[in-house]
Amino acid sequence: MPVPILKQGNCLIASIQSVLADADLLQLRDDLMERAGQHRARGVVIDVTVLDIIDSFASRTLRNTAHMMLLRGADTVIVGIQPEVAFSMVQLGLTLGGIKTALDLEEGLAALQAGDRQG
Repeated sequence: MPVPILKQGNCLIASIQSVLADADLLQLRDDLMERAGQHRARGVVIDVTVLDIIDSFASRTLRNTAHMMLLRGADTVIVGIQPEVAFSMVQLGLTLGGIKTALDLEEGLAALQAGDRQG
């Protein structure tokens, strides 16, 4: 199931609507890379609020996507990690490798805007 990607200003917002298979996560990565180039995005927000589990593949894919976006000139913030998911990720030793996170979409966009003002 494709993840909708919206453009707001110079940012892209990818809001995951349901649990994604591994192939869907890879498609999201590819779609974000393509759209970032098309729209000259300076920031990306990936909303994972609906996910009640983030496994090692999802964690690695999100981290790699954020690093790829950074190489394209766009900062990434992952928003909406549920408390239980955060707890499980820590217990399993899964990390996002320094990728910015925020509580919700509003805070994620604010973090990207604050980063634009600093840079």
